[in-house]
Amino acid sequence: MNGATGTSGATGVTGVTGVTVRVPAKVNAQLAVGAARPDGFHDLANVFLAVSLYDEVTATPADRLTVTCEGPDADKVPLDATNLAARAATLLAARHGLSPDVHLHIAKAIPVAGGMAGGSADGAGALLACDALWGLGTPRDALLEICAELGSDVPFSLVGGAALGVGRGERLTELPVAGPFHWVFAVADGGLSTPAVYGEFDRLAEDVDVPEPVASPALLEALRTGDTTALAGALANDLQAPALSLRPSLAATLAAGTEAGALAALVSGSGPTTAFLVKDAESADQVARALRASGTCRATHTATSPAPGATVL
Repeated sequence: MNGATGTSGATGVTGVTGVTVRVPAKVNAQLAVGAARPDGFHDLANVFLAVSLYDEVTATPADRLTVTCEGPDADKVPLDATNLAARAATLLAARHGLSPDVHLHIAKAIPVAGGMAGGSADGAGALLACDALWGLGTPRDALLEICAELGSDVPFSLVGGAALGVGRGERLTELPVAGPFHWVFAVADGGLSTPAVYGEFDRLAEDVDVPEPVASPALLEALRTGDTTALAGALANDLQAPALSLRPSLAATLAAGTEAGALAALVSGSGPTTAFLVKDAESADQVARALRASGTCRATHTATSPAPGATVL
């Protein structure tokens, strides 16, 4: 995970004109959510699985920190200091006593505000790209600390593969995973606010004894062995009910994918993207076509997992 070596500074390493990092989307094979904590967060048992749908973040020397973006729904991506890629560059530069003078260009393929950690992916991608551009060689553990400061899903975007996240989801244990597993993702119109979905979870859980979140042994075994049928039976998302409560139309998308032959269907993370586990690549194409024809989603993507984490190209 270490970046390039050489003399670091605001203008990058001598001879390095830009660094591009590819970073994957994620699907939550299991998202078990505990009761709200006093700090407003929730304890999670979050089984992340990286999928082969990628954003690319390119860092080039600049006189000041700027962010640009292209791709589907690029107009919905903030280009100011609130962007996780910009925040990543700022935190990394501060750690090393540098000014974050860099231009970050994001090429989007991961749905925006879709529950697939697109923003988190961009944060991890920018962190690794700036580390390489500036020749810092920051140790992996230090990069993961910065990721955790950026957000709960950002550490996994750096790691990839499969992992169990506990606490807010930021404390990771990498998991053995076989595969490939084949997926179809259906993109809904508009996004869903993650805080709003958690708020709806809390509302629906009023007067309910919410159990402590734990990872499913059956699901972990299915990942380890690459058993698609077993994985289909173990997928679970405690945020699906609140997401459906806020966006009832997602039920029609889930039904359309199931009727088209998906082995399992669920809301991806906090939504509104929906995920469909299928048997093979041929089934993925079939389910994707049926979903597009159903009129219940705006676009579809096919992907496989596991996928590598943030990677310098």
